[in-house]
Amino acid sequence: MSLTILKSTYRLRSLCRLQRIQGHMMSSQAAPEVLLENVGNAGVITLNRPKVLNALNLPMIRHIYPQLKKWEKDDETDIVIIKGAGGKAFCAGGDIRVVTEAGKVGDPLAQDFFHEEYLLNSVIGNYKKPYIALIDGITMGGGVGLSVHGRFRVATEKTLFAMPETAIGLFPDVGGGYFLPRLQGKLGLFLALTGFRLKGRDVQRAGVASHFVESQKIPALEKELVDLKSPSAEDVSRVLDSYQNQSSLDAQKPFVLEEHRADIDRLFSSSSVEGILQNLKTDGSPFAKKQAEILSRMSPTSLKITYKQLQAGASLSLQDVLVMEYRLSQACLRGCDFYEGVRALLVDKDQSPKWNPSSLEEVSDQSVEECFSSLGEKDLRF
Repeated sequence: MSLTILKSTYRLRSLCRLQRIQGHMMSSQAAPEVLLENVGNAGVITLNRPKVLNALNLPMIRHIYPQLKKWEKDDETDIVIIKGAGGKAFCAGGDIRVVTEAGKVGDPLAQDFFHEEYLLNSVIGNYKKPYIALIDGITMGGGVGLSVHGRFRVATEKTLFAMPETAIGLFPDVGGGYFLPRLQGKLGLFLALTGFRLKGRDVQRAGVASHFVESQKIPALEKELVDLKSPSAEDVSRVLDSYQNQSSLDAQKPFVLEEHRADIDRLFSSSSVEGILQNLKTDGSPFAKKQAEILSRMSPTSLKITYKQLQAGASLSLQDVLVMEYRLSQACLRGCDFYEGVRALLVDKDQSPKWNPSSLEEVSDQSVEECFSSLGEKDLRF
């Protein structure tokens, strides 16, 4: 069979799969995927796809964005609260399977998803009213974008935070290039490259969440917030502080990475990903060996892109970071590792991605540089 016929067959299968997924999305919309309500003086957003851990899709983005803009101008709305339905997740990430199926067949949904998601991240990061994300449960990828740029992020003992994108041939997007390098020391770079998972109170200790409140106190907290009359950010902060002060769960436990903080700062200080890997291998401690083994499984291209993304993002505004990340998202859609990573980890689940290039040494500086190149008229604009 010729290569042309093989490619056509592959595209046709992807198109059929995309249509099936989109058909399922349409047929399962009996319950709204996102609930938008005015409760007291608050605008309340509830991500309402609990069966898929509130994964964020394009229709949800298209509901949330205009509502946030409307509430920002509305004199009756003083604060915005965003939360997830179902008790397991705030938002486990973007609906990446749909995006990759669209990308394979050149469906504009792939570009539109990243484009509109990043515009939404920017609105949240620059919101003029107190924005409170109740990240009670799994919060990864796209869910981080819906929460971390807001003024207030409330973690609970059920919160599980991670940016695991290097494992699927992507990079920690949704403004990861902005908030990760602003964490203490090299912690952000460590989280970005390894996809390390933070849980519960550690999400706040790392600086990802602004507050920690026990899960059982969240309903009372939410009620107190929506009942506030014309609150300032300081008023909201006082309420959150008081609930945090009442939450003693795990307060005595040290930060999960406490004993490794100096190691992380030392080992992840290098002018290249290769240098970091060399540091880890030379160190030889159990912690260093484990991190080297984790990095060896990640997409080499993703690791190099992510390193450069965080290096650049440390001195850029959130909007400039999102412009950069949109360029990177389009580079990933043009490449092959993103599709292969999603196949191996989310579709076939064989956990054995075949990266191309397969080693860091084969990823040229020029190919990384090209990922950051301007898209001209197609660049993200605000």
